Amino acid sequence: MTLVQTSEAPDLAALHPADAVEALNEMGPEEAGALLSGMDFRAAVNILDQAGFEHGAAMVEAMHPEKSVPLLAEIAADRRAAIFRKLDRDEASTLLTLLPPDARGELEELLSYAPDTAGGIMTTEFFRARPEWTVAQSLDAIGKTASALETVYAVYILDPQGILIRAISLRELVCADPQAPILAIGAGRRTFSVTPDEPREKVARLISKYDLSAAPVLDQSGKILGIVTVDDVIDAIIDTDTEDAQKQGGMQALDAPYMVTSFFAMIKKRAGWLAVLFLSEMLTASAMQHFESELEKAVVLTLFIPLIMSSGGNSGSQATSLIIRALALEEIRLRDWWRVALRELPSGVVLGAILGVLGFTRIVLWLKLGIYDYGEHWLLVALTVASALVGIVTFGSLAGSMLPFILQRLKFDPASASAPFVATLVDVTGLVIYFSIALVILQGTLL
Repeated sequence: MTLVQTSEAPDLAALHPADAVEALNEMGPEEAGALLSGMDFRAAVNILDQAGFEHGAAMVEAMHPEKSVPLLAEIAADRRAAIFRKLDRDEASTLLTLLPPDARGELEELLSYAPDTAGGIMTTEFFRARPEWTVAQSLDAIGKTASALETVYAVYILDPQGILIRAISLRELVCADPQAPILAIGAGRRTFSVTPDEPREKVARLISKYDLSAAPVLDQSGKILGIVTVDDVIDAIIDTDTEDAQKQGGMQALDAPYMVTSFFAMIKKRAGWLAVLFLSEMLTASAMQHFESELEKAVVLTLFIPLIMSSGGNSGSQATSLIIRALALEEIRLRDWWRVALRELPSGVVLGAILGVLGFTRIVLWLKLGIYDYGEHWLLVALTVASALVGIVTFGSLAGSMLPFILQRLKFDPASASAPFVATLVDVTGLVIYFSIALVILQGTLL
């Protein structure tokens, strides 16, 4: 592929690497690849080593292998894996064979794990200390090797087989007596770790809860495989929150940033869920057809259908959002469904009563002020609307809170219990509740 060099190219080397990434994101992959290829090698490594590329894989594909392979070999192992996961399969295979053996081995190990696990986001570059070292020996070794590591958040003391003995922070090491044995630091303290198959959300919670700078990743024998750093966790949290937000909006999660996603890919991600929701909303029309005779007798009831449906959908969406987040943060678990139900049931009744009072007051005011005449049975109509709001909001809160539990029990992502999906469910049942209450209250008058 021919690389295009612009005459007005920014001086990327003069920018902070994060700002350089933003500048490259504003360009096409070919132009970005050309600029990166023509830069000082170390500056190019620092930029490619950054997260936040919108088309990093396409940019690498646009570069000649003579330029891209040395850069890929030099960047952190986890960043290399992130780029390779998005490369075209043939291109990835070609570049993989050109990498140095050590970089290729690290890459193959990371690619063997799912991208949303600790193993998928860990880096294999960390400082290893020997148990017989003193503090001074450890600091001296850090000074000699730190430039070759992605970061030095902590020191990991390993036995000859690579089994993790202890993790100590760099601050603890610097503050300790230089002549003291390194094993004297943090003696008896628990070392927090994760397995390579742990979901990245769980790793994020561990790092947040215990205020860690990094979490070691251990296999079943206790051998250290790598570490997940706090910056990797931040990237994972952003990706997870973005994915959940898109799912809750009633669509499939995008695989790339909004402006980078192609028109047809955007249609594909959105059309499926829209079609499902549209077909579901057809049940609303079926419910209205079922009560067609009641609507003909009491046309005034149709005035409040949008009010009734939106109130139920809003209460359901609120409950769903709260429960999805609580499940994600492990504030509640699957077994807590009945406790949630016992909280949402009275909450729904109270919230429905508040809206019911507002609805009742609105009908009375409109009638007294002469804005609209609801007929001689206006009081019964107001009572119907108020009672229906209590029932529908209660049902919406209960249904919205239980749906994430049901989906999780069925091994689906609770985020799929999106607000539009819950709103559709409550729309249909809300009409049934509304007209059922109307039949009871208005029987013998309007109906």
